[in-house]
Amino acid sequence: MISAGIVGLGVGERHIDGYETHPDCRVTALADFSAEKRADVLTRYPGRVMHDDADAVLNNPDIDVVSIATWDNFHFEQVRQALLADKHVFVEKPLVLRADHAREIRQILCDRPHLKISSNLILRRCPRFLWLRDQIRSGRFGTLFHLDTSYQYGRIHKLLSGWRGEVDDYSLVLGGAVHLIDLVMWLTGKRPVRVQAMGNRIATADSAFRNFDLVRANLMFDDGMIASIGCNGGCVHPHYHKLEVYGTDATFVNGLERAFVYRVRNPETPPEVVDAAYPGVDKGDLLADFVNAIIEDREPEVSVEDVFDAISVCFAIEHAAHSGQPVDIEYI
Repeated sequence: MISAGIVGLGVGERHIDGYETHPDCRVTALADFSAEKRADVLTRYPGRVMHDDADAVLNNPDIDVVSIATWDNFHFEQVRQALLADKHVFVEKPLVLRADHAREIRQILCDRPHLKISSNLILRRCPRFLWLRDQIRSGRFGTLFHLDTSYQYGRIHKLLSGWRGEVDDYSLVLGGAVHLIDLVMWLTGKRPVRVQAMGNRIATADSAFRNFDLVRANLMFDDGMIASIGCNGGCVHPHYHKLEVYGTDATFVNGLERAFVYRVRNPETPPEVVDAAYPGVDKGDLLADFVNAIIEDREPEVSVEDVFDAISVCFAIEHAAHSGQPVDIEYI
């Protein structure tokens, strides 16, 4: 049996079922600093060992794999500690908040190649986007030349009154747009090489939130394709992943209820309707594969390269937005 521990029981609670969909995995230890949250989770998952200190999970020699689902500013130290304790790590996005911390984690993994790491870039499991990827890879969209995406946060209260407003370097790019950055690279099989970006914080101007609440970035690829990536923390809109894909033979437009594919330019011809589920995923859906990757000694569905590629693009966008200058992407 693979023994799993979880640190952080907000979204981390949903990791419990994700691990235990695998017949050879059991979540044995949980940790959260909130007594109220610990008591609440135990009503739904009785019989688990519960701790008020992350160290009790991260340093437990009987635990094989750890989920890190704490506030973003704790990720680096906790991921580092778990890896040095010889544990596999599944971390909620983002992996870390700083490029130098990402490089340190990368070096630890190079020194311990038997360890697996992955992150919860869950849009890869969305049935609608799986359908779209198959269409793109089979050539039905022709040559792609533009993707237009935006992470419509729709939950400004989390920036105004939640922990995100308390973290000095919280980033909507790292915490939200990372999903769409990974989605673009996963759909197309391409990595961008350069970024231009800008941002503002008009929607949260009178709050404690300190970073941009709106960022728009253009990612440039070496074949000329452009992907526009946005994250909109202040929008009056349901939480939503805007995605439009433009190829020489077809256009895909995502919607909250259904998506549409245009294969001809004639306005009298109705588009093809795509009813595949969106988002259609749960926060724990990648975990059974992660357990299998540990057992089979292979890369998980979201590989170590995928994790570092996505966060490298995030760091470049943040740099470009704050500097006002184009940035060449340096992959870690």
